[in-house]
Amino acid sequence: MAEVPADSWNALLNHDAGPFLKHEFLYGLEECACVGDGTGWQIAHLLIEDVEAEQIAIVGAMPLYLKQHSYGEFVFDWAWAEAYAQNGLAYYPKALCAIPFTPVSGSRLLVSPKYDRQAIQTILLSALKSLVSQNKLSSAHILFPNPDEITALKDADFLLRDSVQFHWHNQDYQDFEHFLANLTMKRRKNIRRERAQVSNIGMAYCHIPGSESTPQDWDFFYRCYANTYLEHRSQPYLNLPFFMSLAATMPENLHLIIATRDNLPIASSLLIVDKEARTAYGRYWGAIEHIPCLHFEVAYYQAIDYCIREGLQTFEGGAQGEHKMARGFTPITLHSAHWIADPQFSKAIARFLEREHEGMAAYVDELEERNPLKSSKVQL
Repeated sequence: MAEVPADSWNALLNHDAGPFLKHEFLYGLEECACVGDGTGWQIAHLLIEDVEAEQIAIVGAMPLYLKQHSYGEFVFDWAWAEAYAQNGLAYYPKALCAIPFTPVSGSRLLVSPKYDRQAIQTILLSALKSLVSQNKLSSAHILFPNPDEITALKDADFLLRDSVQFHWHNQDYQDFEHFLANLTMKRRKNIRRERAQVSNIGMAYCHIPGSESTPQDWDFFYRCYANTYLEHRSQPYLNLPFFMSLAATMPENLHLIIATRDNLPIASSLLIVDKEARTAYGRYWGAIEHIPCLHFEVAYYQAIDYCIREGLQTFEGGAQGEHKMARGFTPITLHSAHWIADPQFSKAIARFLEREHEGMAAYVDELEERNPLKSSKVQL
């Protein structure tokens, strides 16, 4: 991204592209070595340039990586890799169009508003498939594209795959109690019990906009974030310099929540905020002390309260997690798109995805029966 002018890249982003596609975010990942050499994320961004313009202009782009593994994607294809290995074929490297470590929807086929959108999308997808073929890669994958890109992907013979996340939606709630009033009695009582459990031990919460955050705030946040990984015996994908980079380059999109007891910080979570799209993304949480129900308070309830105060419409709490439904979240179906170079494997994966699609539809129907809301209308 250091070779791409920030203004040229950001000019390709439409109103619903989201903050994760900003040049600042992707550049931070590279500059702080979260992706690149030694990470399994080889940088290979795809650009379309108009060389006949007065000044060579970037008219289309795709955030692209060559992957040596499937970590940090949140669309799981380990079984596909194993099937390749069993047949003596290499699944890795593969081409991946995605935002690293970030399971949120957004534009993936970036097109300048001055050019024909459909034509540039077609060129991007054709170039992606050529890159796969010329470099003898197994496949190309586009994760969590915007719904308006699905038609172009299907026309380019990409196979679609469903996944389910859980999002909270604001129905013009006046405050947190108004939100609770719209839940079933069981859910409402459960949330009040969980909140009381941490309130009774004297927890307090500090909301810090990115523009007001300090290096000390980020030091503590990172300590919490890294501890979450250590407790699961793994290494964090991101490092402190990356978060400090975001604080310096896109503070308007950051919101920290820090939980304290007796004025001592205990836990922290980070929201990425897109006020134009009225959306908050719950990205990372951690604590230096285990306190029952504190995760739900800091990562969910404080974030919901913030969204209500700020008039944000949607809160995306991250990948997976049926337990979110008990906290007022509802299921959303997202998509990924896959182009498999080997014709026989392509047919086999297409059959698998057909069966999986039916299973996912039944799963979503089952989840809908457990909808935590009393009705689709706000109870005033």
